[in-house]
Amino acid sequence: MKIYEELKKRNLIAQTTNEEEISKLVNEGKATFYIGFDCTADSLTAGHFMALTLMKRLQMAGNKPIALIGGGTTMIGDPSGRTDMRKMLTRADIDHNAECFKKQMEKFIEFGPGKAQLVNNADWLLDLNYVDVLREVGTCFSVNNMLRAECYKQRMEKGLSFFEFNYMIMQSYDFYHLFKNYDCNMQFGGDDQWSNMLGGTELIRKKLGKDAHAMTITLLTDSQGKKMGKTAGNAVWLDPAKTSPFDFYQYWRNVADADVLKCIRMLTFIPVEEIDEMDSWEGSRLNKAKEILAYELTKLVHGEEEANKAQSAAKNLFSAGGSDAPEAQLCADDLEDGAIDIISLLVKTQLASSRSDARRAVEQGGVSADGEKISDLKKTFTADELKNGVLVKKGKKSFKKAVLK
Repeated sequence: MKIYEELKKRNLIAQTTNEEEISKLVNEGKATFYIGFDCTADSLTAGHFMALTLMKRLQMAGNKPIALIGGGTTMIGDPSGRTDMRKMLTRADIDHNAECFKKQMEKFIEFGPGKAQLVNNADWLLDLNYVDVLREVGTCFSVNNMLRAECYKQRMEKGLSFFEFNYMIMQSYDFYHLFKNYDCNMQFGGDDQWSNMLGGTELIRKKLGKDAHAMTITLLTDSQGKKMGKTAGNAVWLDPAKTSPFDFYQYWRNVADADVLKCIRMLTFIPVEEIDEMDSWEGSRLNKAKEILAYELTKLVHGEEEANKAQSAAKNLFSAGGSDAPEAQLCADDLEDGAIDIISLLVKTQLASSRSDARRAVEQGGVSADGEKISDLKKTFTADELKNGVLVKKGKKSFKKAVLK
C-alpha cells in the first residue's frame, strides 16, 4: 500500500486542495512539507501526537519534513478554538519552550542534512517591518474573507483583538517564506487551521504567479487530536517530568471504548491489515486493544524499557496490591504536625487537580488508601505510615504510592 493511501486508510486526511497532485508527490517521496508548532508551553502534549506520527510516517516514505517552531507566531497566539486571548509570553519563555519542543521532536523525526529540518519563524517574522508587511502582504488579504473564517467568526461576539487578527497573515507568510527559501511545497495542519492554510496558498499564488498555485496544502484531520490533549482538566504531556510514563500509559489505557480502535489506527505504526482485523473486537477484547494502544504509544515517547515498566505496574495494581505503583514523593514540608490529611495528599500526589476536586472524590466514595475506602475528610496519615508507602487510589484507574523521603 502506498503511503498516501495508507494515510487515508488510517482516517488521517480530511481535506486537500489538490488530492491528485498531493498523492503523487507524497507517494513518490517528493513532498517537502511543514507542520507548525506554537510554543505555548514547555512540553508537547498528547494532542500533538497526530502531527508527530504523521511526520514520521511521511519521512519513512522518503518525504522531507520541516518542523516549524512558532517562535514568532506564538508572540501573537492563534485565536482558533479560543474563547479568549491567549496569555502573552515573553521572548525568553518562548525560546525556552522551543528548545524543549526540539528535544521531544527528535524522538520522532530524524533531523540532519538531507533529512528533516527544524526552523523557527521568529528568524523571519520578528525582523519584518510593519509597513512593509502591510504593503507586501496585507494587500493580498480580504478583510471580508478573513471575517468569514471559522477561527474568527466564533470570536466575534466575545471580542477579537486586532492583535490576534494578524495571526492568519503571519501563518500564511510562513508558507510563503518556506516555499521561496526551503523548496517547501506542502503544509499539513489541523482542520481548524483550514482558513489559515488556504491563506498561505493564496498568498503564494498572488505573489509568485499562477504557476505557483500547483504548490499544494493538505489538511490533517484534527477531530481526534482535540480529544487527546487533556484529561480531567489537565494536559497529558510528553515530558516525563510533567506526566510520568505510568500516567501516560494509564491515560491511553483508559480511553473510551468508542475511541480505542480509532486511536490505534491513527497513532500507532501497527500495520493497517492487523488493525482491520481488530475492528470486530468487542467487550473484553477492547481492553486488550487498550493495552496495545497504551504500550505502543508509551514506547514511542518514553522507550521500550519505560513502556514495559508501565505495563507491568498497571497489571500489578489490579492483581498484586500495587507494589509497582508509581511513586509520589513527599518531603517533611508537606506534613503539618507530622501528618498530612487525605485532601492534601490527593493534591500532592496529583490524583486530584484541586482541593475541591479531592473533597468531591472522597465524598462520592471514590478514594481508598491501602485498600480501605476513605470517607472521613479529616483522615490523616503519619510520617511513619508514609515512610513505608501508602497506596492511594482515586476511582478505579488512578493510583499513586505516596512515600515520605
